[in-house]
Amino acid sequence: MTDLSLGLHLGYWGALPQPNLVELAQEAESLGYDSVWVAESWGNDCFTPLAWLGANTSRIRLGTGIAQLSARTPASCAMATLALDHLSEGRMILGLGVSGPQVVEGWYGQPYSKPITRTREYVDIIRKILAREEPVTSDGEFYPLPYSGAGSWGMGKSLKSIVHPRRADVPIFIGAEGPKNVTQTARIADGWLPLYYSPYRPEVYSDQLVDAKSGFEISATVLANIDEDLSRALYPVKAMLGFYIGGMGSKDKNFHRDLMARMGYPNEADQIQELFFAGKKDQAIEVVPDKFADEISLCGPVDRIKEKLVDWKNSPVTSLLINGDVHLLRQMAELAL
Repeated sequence: MTDLSLGLHLGYWGALPQPNLVELAQEAESLGYDSVWVAESWGNDCFTPLAWLGANTSRIRLGTGIAQLSARTPASCAMATLALDHLSEGRMILGLGVSGPQVVEGWYGQPYSKPITRTREYVDIIRKILAREEPVTSDGEFYPLPYSGAGSWGMGKSLKSIVHPRRADVPIFIGAEGPKNVTQTARIADGWLPLYYSPYRPEVYSDQLVDAKSGFEISATVLANIDEDLSRALYPVKAMLGFYIGGMGSKDKNFHRDLMARMGYPNEADQIQELFFAGKKDQAIEVVPDKFADEISLCGPVDRIKEKLVDWKNSPVTSLLINGDVHLLRQMAELAL
């Protein structure tokens, strides 16, 4: 049985920043939560709020969940990481992910090609920078160092970080969904950030995790909703799934839809997407199976959640990342810690 920890996932901002981010992080720290995570999409970045939270806490680990590869070069990402790791006295977790083609090409103006190769190259450069053993070079396809391609002045020089990193082994987690990406994550990363994970379907990922090294962490985002009415508790989970599976991606390529299909619901996944694209969002949410929403969440009465937590503790997952108010954080700490 896994010694399951809890993390606070603050997500990304909407129109305005969440007003009580610091208070939530401080409460989570006082309750014994292991980590706090900040996301980015096409609004706020993840490093700036995390630095703010780090300045107002003292023990809780600080995770980017996730820093999008296309938002910054590997060197820029490594610089932000080593700075935040120093300022937080060694609490940094670097969570990385490729995002999707809509964001990468529509927001960052970069091609979405060979995401697995790009991820491997990105992580390799960051590890070289943090190791600080020699000037950094890379002959990769996406991030050649020094650069000598079109427009180059031919004056690029291999460099080594001026700043000595506090830790050469800052943990690197990767948000991965596709089978090949998860397999690579187990090989090159210190942890994995799955979007949907079911402790009742270990076979979906078991073959992809065989190469994970000792101490490999799996931090799963889990929507928790304590309510005596199970159907009411599950509705926010179904609404989230309807949005991601129906609308986060194109008609031809949606990684969330593909994952739902691999987890045993191919027909429902296709139907959700069809309804969402037809503008029938409420119907798309209704089609999300209660069983699927229930598998990947912690919903319902307190006693039911207690029972389900045993199933999570018997899974490979090492941490549950929770999003909620102070009351929910306290309830989950009482149940899980």
